[in-house]
This record gives sequence, C-alpha cells and structure tokens, in this order.
Amino acid sequence: MNRTYAQINEKIAAGKAVVLTADEVIDYVDRNGLEKAAKEVDVVTTATFGPMCSSGCFLNFGHAAPKIRITEAWVSDVRVYCGIAAVDVYLGATELRHNDPANMYYPGEFRYGGGHVIEELVAGKRLQLFALSYGTDDYPNRELRTMFDIHDLNQAIMTNPRNCYQNYNVAVNLSERRIHTYLGTLEPRARNMTYCSAGQLSPLLNDPFYETIGVGTSVWLAGARGLVYSEGTQHCSAVERGDNGVPVEGAGTLALTADMKQMKPAFVRGCSLRGYGVSLALGVGIPIPILNPDILRRTTVRDRDILACCIDYAADYPQKTGKVLARYSYEQLRSGEVQLNGKKVPVSAMSSYHRALEVAELLKAEIRDGKFLLSEPSRRLPANQSMKGLQVKEE
Repeated sequence: MNRTYAQINEKIAAGKAVVLTADEVIDYVDRNGLEKAAKEVDVVTTATFGPMCSSGCFLNFGHAAPKIRITEAWVSDVRVYCGIAAVDVYLGATELRHNDPANMYYPGEFRYGGGHVIEELVAGKRLQLFALSYGTDDYPNRELRTMFDIHDLNQAIMTNPRNCYQNYNVAVNLSERRIHTYLGTLEPRARNMTYCSAGQLSPLLNDPFYETIGVGTSVWLAGARGLVYSEGTQHCSAVERGDNGVPVEGAGTLALTADMKQMKPAFVRGCSLRGYGVSLALGVGIPIPILNPDILRRTTVRDRDILACCIDYAADYPQKTGKVLARYSYEQLRSGEVQLNGKKVPVSAMSSYHRALEVAELLKAEIRDGKFLLSEPSRRLPANQSMKGLQVKEE
C-alpha cells in the first residue's frame, strides 16, 4: 500500500481524511493491525511544547517621516539586532533587558527579555520602540521613540534557527552545590533530575529517518501555518540509534518560520530561567502523512522505546567529556522517579506533554476540517551529518 501527498490532500479537502494523534495511533494499530490501519489512517499529528532558545523574529516597522536608518534599537528595553535594512530588526528570544544584572548577583532572576517581548507581541500588547541612527542624507533622522503593537508592523515573522530537538539530555547534578541550567535548577548530590521532550508525541521521534519531515514541510507553529525552511542548526543525524532507529541523544533539529500575526498567545510564552537567562516556550505541531505501512509503524513508537542520556550538568556537560551516567526511557522519566546509582531520584519535565497533546489535537481538527493541507518536502534533511565542535586555535 502506497499513497501520495496529492491523494491525502484530496481526502483532506473533501473532509474525508482519517487523522489521529501520535498518542492515539499506538492503540489504534494495536487493535487493528499495521496493514489494516495503514489503509485507513491518512495522517498522524505530532507535537511538542517547551522552551526553544534558538528562536526569534524579524520585525519591519515601516518608514517614519523623516526617515531613519536604524543602527541601534530596543523594544521594551530589550536590544534588537539592526545590521540589516533601515527599518528591519531581529529580536532574539534570549536577549536580556537593558541593564539586567544577569548573573552579577548569582543566581540572576532574568525577569524579562526577548522571549517575553515576543509573547507580548503575539498577545497584541503595546510596546515601545526606541531607535538611534548616525544619520545619512537619505535617512536624516537620528532618534525615534514610539509605541506600537503587532498590527502596526508590516511584518512580524518568527524565524527560528533551531527548534524541535529530536531527543535530548536528562540533566542531573552530582556536585555538592546547587546549580542553575537551561534545564532548570538542579539540586546537589543527584537530588532531582529534569528533561525536556514530548517523547512519543515529538515530531522527529515519530519520523526518525526524516522520511516525511523535510525542507518545505508545513508545520503548525503556535497556531500559525508555518514551514521548515532548513535543517536546524546543530542538526546531527549521525548518532547512535536504537534498534527502532530512534536516536538516544540530541540528533536532528528543525529551522522553522511562520507569521506571528496568525499565532495563538497560549502557545507563545516567555520563560525566565533562574541563574541562566530567558527563553521562549513554543507549541509546534507537524503532520506525518501515512504514505506506507513503514511510516505508520514508526509513528507507533512508545515512550518505553525511546531512551535519553542522563548527563552530569555540574561537570560532564560543561566540560564536554561525553560521559553518560545512565539511559532512561521516557516511560521511566514520566513516572516521576528513576534510580541512579541505587538511589531514587525525583524527575520533572521542562516541557509539557499536556500542552503538546493539545497542539496535536488542534492540528488534527484543522486537518479534518480541510483547513490544513500537507506539503511534500522539496528536499530531505541531512541523513548522515555530524556536528563539529569549536576548536580554540592560536592566531
């Protein structure tokens, strides 16, 4: 049995497509068998919700009178990058507010930054732009201050270099002191663990060999119709995999983009990570077309079949030793407690399975209603790509 994208889209447009979430399809295939289910199911929706630091957006303000060639600017006191055209800027999710003390008084609180500005933009709040320029003959204005909201902008385009890690580390702290990381606060002597993944719902864990998710794939990015514009930065597909093909470490990533004016505020949330910085939590949903039984089989991956590496974030992670303390399935992690060196350790998630499931359901509804068609990738993601480290060299 083989299907094409065109055939699936024809069924979607006619309101006849059978769509299940990655959570639902597991039991469906168990009840009906792989071959029968492959004939019946057209699309499986996958999703994730959690902090994605490599995110940001391009904003275009339009021209004021007199015109200004912006060379420095702040939105709600958060600096934006201005090394592009006159009134285009890029706002990064991890940028701090001007004069934030950061970790000067450790651990810093990081109450507000780029991720929070992006959240407020999507929510329609009024923000302040303060812009400076050296002035030119055609752009004479040297200073500008104004209030705006997202509807005043010509474009607000989320452009994220690295989202949706295929798998990720489990973090623990074996040192004698509390540490603060992008995976949360870790208590000394392995008194807690944290992780960040939607496990069996996660997009690239349901498409481990990048058969359907590639450049040009349509995605649900915080409620907006977006797409994959490239493999994400640090995409590293040449990794150790289990017998089911699923990586046991970070592996693939996606670069995503979408129109922020179409996004839903509930799925765009600024994060303050004590002692580390600011970030942006996003909801991402990606449909997987069931082109053949093998693709369907891979979407039935269970939490118990997906392993993640436990790393000491006090020593091995910052020093890049490569040491793995243990491997846990997401079924073990989601139980809330695991064993490490004979000791019970409580586990918590930085991501939200509940919100990821909500995303998968919303995407399913849009496809069933004929509002979200699938797009065939123009090219596949790199299938055997490694990742280089930075070599510190003398001049």
